[in-house]
Amino acid sequence: MKQRFAVSFLTTTLLALGAGAQTQALAQERPTIRVSSGAPDVGTLDPDRATSTFDVGIESEIFNALVEFAPGSANPKDIGPGLAQSWESTPDSKAWTFHLRRGVQFHGGYGELKASDVVYSLQRAADPRRSSFASNFAVIDKVEAPDDYTVRVTLKYPDAAFLGVVSNYHGGYIISKAAAGKLGDKFGNAPIGTGPFAFAEHVSQQYVKLVANDAYFRGKPKLGGIVYRMIPSDSARELALTSGELDLTAGKREQRWVDRMARQSGIKVDIFEPEEFRTLHINRTIKPLDNLKVRQAIADAVKVDEIVHFAGKDVADKGCSVVPNGYLGEDCSAGTYRYDVAQARKLLAQAGFPNGITIKSIVSNISEQQPIMEIVQAQLAKAGIKLEMEIVDHPTYQAKSRQNLSALVFYGAARFPTADSYLTEFYDSAASVGSPTAMSNFSHCSAADGDIRAARVEPDPGKQLALWKDAQARIHDDVCSIPLFGLKQVWVRSSKVDYGYVLKGALNLQPPITEETSLKP
Repeated sequence: MKQRFAVSFLTTTLLALGAGAQTQALAQERPTIRVSSGAPDVGTLDPDRATSTFDVGIESEIFNALVEFAPGSANPKDIGPGLAQSWESTPDSKAWTFHLRRGVQFHGGYGELKASDVVYSLQRAADPRRSSFASNFAVIDKVEAPDDYTVRVTLKYPDAAFLGVVSNYHGGYIISKAAAGKLGDKFGNAPIGTGPFAFAEHVSQQYVKLVANDAYFRGKPKLGGIVYRMIPSDSARELALTSGELDLTAGKREQRWVDRMARQSGIKVDIFEPEEFRTLHINRTIKPLDNLKVRQAIADAVKVDEIVHFAGKDVADKGCSVVPNGYLGEDCSAGTYRYDVAQARKLLAQAGFPNGITIKSIVSNISEQQPIMEIVQAQLAKAGIKLEMEIVDHPTYQAKSRQNLSALVFYGAARFPTADSYLTEFYDSAASVGSPTAMSNFSHCSAADGDIRAARVEPDPGKQLALWKDAQARIHDDVCSIPLFGLKQVWVRSSKVDYGYVLKGALNLQPPITEETSLKP
């Protein structure tokens, strides 16, 4: 069903960007890129609420942040100016001052970006009632606006990596205070940002349209707009790309598929960072997974090497810790779990289950998850562990997993590349699903709370690394989860698509479409 607000908002947007028919004509003179991420639909485009990979990719075109990763990079060393043209911090990294660009305009006629919008945005991002990323902003003590173009942020404790918090990723986007106040709960349906493309229309389960923001502070986009098509089927997306109905789409992150597509004429395959780290979380709130020996048995029954081989050499890297590969603070000294089916059966018997156990998992039907869980299911069966899988669409899987309905939660994620970001979200008990401060602790792990929280406020880098190391060892010993592998991003495009930059990484997990992106004739 078409959302009624979309039509009127499209008109408002076009008027704001250059007065009605003339702007429509200008946009029509430029090509529109057609994209599909594989999403069945959009959940929300509120940047403080969107957690789905599909949603954050779209919102990355609509919003800007104070500081931003260079297009095509996921390396924190490449963070540069965004809405802030410059900034400085005190020597102890506890106070940060940002100097805003002048003249930056919000979409939809909401006026010039001011410091009050930034103050509002950061306070909103830190509010658990309005933000899914509040814990990331818990470091902030206060945000002030000395004048219209200056923002001063004081932290509760020193944080040399604070720029990552206010970058163009997970809650770092700046929104219009006036638009958020006017639209209220509907802001996620009609988002207002400053980015190169403005929201235009959403037809449920069909598409989202964005229109070029010709007033964009970095320059008028070379494209007239973006259409995000909702095509959940892998085979249908592939057909749409090869037939010319799509220009850019998410690919299957499987080696055989990558090799086959690379041989197609007029098609380019992009494999890029960051890896989405695949982990099998063991939910101890579901019996008998509260028994350590049972969790150990599950870990011994999973053959990670077989799973990595299935995913493929170009797209998958085996994990060695609960912290993803390559993140600052990753430590592999605790080792991986051994594969030993006989030992798994022995542990189950010692736990009082000589005839094995039956457990249930909610599993997404997307290609990145269901085949892997089918491999896990077959492996567990050899140890006497029957895994009953309820196969559902991805949004249902997300919802049910966060309702404690799944004994094993297969989850993939990429976060800002430090140990703290991952340990805080997935292994601090305060982040346990179902709690007031819930994030993504599906295992309800609490084994490393002390180390995680101490590391978060530790100003000495060496001591911080030591605390992260201890945390990883404790989580390993308590078998909160089984690290599997890091899965790189795979997208495919028509050879007509020119990104306008070299694609090496994208923290929002899709190739950024910028004002420089173009389509060749």
